[in-house]
Amino acid sequence: MQYTYLGKSGLKVSRLCLGTMNFGPATDEKEAFRIMDAALDAGVQFFDTANIYGWGENSGLTETIIGRWFAQGGGRREKVVLATKVHGDMSDPADGPNGARGLSAYKIRRHLEGSLRRLQTDHIELYQMHHVDPNVTWDELWGAFEIAANQGKIGYVGSSNFAAWQLAIAQSEAKNRHFLGLVSEQHKYSLNCRLPELEVLPAAQSLGLGVIPWSPLDGGLLGRNALKKLEGTRSGGSAERIEKHRAKLEAFAELCNELGEPQDNVALAWLLSNPAVTAPIIGPRTLEQFESSLGALEIKLDEAVLKRLDEIFPGPGGAAPEAYAW
Repeated sequence: MQYTYLGKSGLKVSRLCLGTMNFGPATDEKEAFRIMDAALDAGVQFFDTANIYGWGENSGLTETIIGRWFAQGGGRREKVVLATKVHGDMSDPADGPNGARGLSAYKIRRHLEGSLRRLQTDHIELYQMHHVDPNVTWDELWGAFEIAANQGKIGYVGSSNFAAWQLAIAQSEAKNRHFLGLVSEQHKYSLNCRLPELEVLPAAQSLGLGVIPWSPLDGGLLGRNALKKLEGTRSGGSAERIEKHRAKLEAFAELCNELGEPQDNVALAWLLSNPAVTAPIIGPRTLEQFESSLGALEIKLDEAVLKRLDEIFPGPGGAAPEAYAW
């Protein structure tokens, strides 16, 4: 397994991050346990989840499954760099109107405690804001996170789905408080979604933030089965999107056939080749899918292949403003 530092922090994480969103809704507990055990065996120790995973009336289920896996012992908790998120509506009647989506200090305190209970741990290495909350000031946010960090309940703070200017403001406000601030930004980024190259990736690199791409296969569009429209798969429910991008997907499949590698692993290898990227999030539903994803770490894309990928999936032309101005 390959490891790297998480942004400007001294924390080392695996180059693949195990996403757990499917645990509960699509993957039963027994299979989830098998996947997490296999991840540690392979050296994948960076796990990502969110308090809302499980969704709706089952929100919190994914964290609960992970907590029961930790409770088996065997050093499982000690070996994992654990990341979870706060922002979503957890539908707790006790919260009343304060249970809605957002990032108030009230909500961060209560929902952090809820995550710790479900995960059966006393601390979380990376506590992430799942989205921006424009109704909360940075004084309130950094005050809440400082308390949690001083209590030893969180190690680092990360963001998700932030714009570049929001990352800049967050870090400026943290610096004014002599606080470390953000160490990572989790962002939608893939071969088929390259807009972050305009501003988010350059900002993250400049500010010392690790980029953790979510949906690295663009919802299955870049998977090996996308063009087959297999019934019951994620790609099978995206026929309209597949038809919209069919020409690109066929050219991509042809290139991957030449390389002798599956599309999903080439898409992951492309992300791993970017120095701004810390670890793309893989979201396996089965142990076999997880084991297959490990092959991405062995793929080295040369300049000729990277150029062909740029031709198939054109990016925005680089960073702003040079991408569209002089």
